[in-house]
Amino acid sequence: MSQETVAAKRYARALFEVAAQQQKGLEVEEELRSVVQAIEGDTDIQKFISTPNVPQSVKMEVLSKALAGKVSAPVMNTMELLLNRGRAELISDLLDSYVKIQGDSLGMADAIVYSTYPLSEQEQNQVSAEFGQMAQKKIRVSNVVDESLLGGLKVVIGDKLYDGSLAGKLQRLEKSFRV
Repeated sequence: MSQETVAAKRYARALFEVAAQQQKGLEVEEELRSVVQAIEGDTDIQKFISTPNVPQSVKMEVLSKALAGKVSAPVMNTMELLLNRGRAELISDLLDSYVKIQGDSLGMADAIVYSTYPLSEQEQNQVSAEFGQMAQKKIRVSNVVDESLLGGLKVVIGDKLYDGSLAGKLQRLEKSFRV
């Protein structure tokens, strides 16, 4: 585990504790997600934040004006802390760690479901229910279309992969012939 990941977990834990005290855990998650999407979606913002020649105070002033009224004080304070300490590269890892901590506290987990076509709401609910029983958690589904699967599903929950895709089955069959 890299030092950045460990540091991001510490910041995420602190942010989660503040959010939990204010009973705003899910709101903070959504705010963090919006901030990360805004930063990762714009290369100019990424360059601005990562440029060492720009003083941290200027970065924070710009970020404060951009986020004023859009994010809560805990998120704003965390962003300020990261910028002041020169740890802006942790923002994406912070979100990932926060989502995991939040999910663990609520008995939830995120699943990325790869399929050959967009899943309907009913199909997503079915996948959520089936894998929720296996993981003994409430599952939030994110659907990703991957036409290389040929058919079936691939489900990733945390660090576990459940491969029920046709391509995966063919690979396992091919492997069995080699043995």
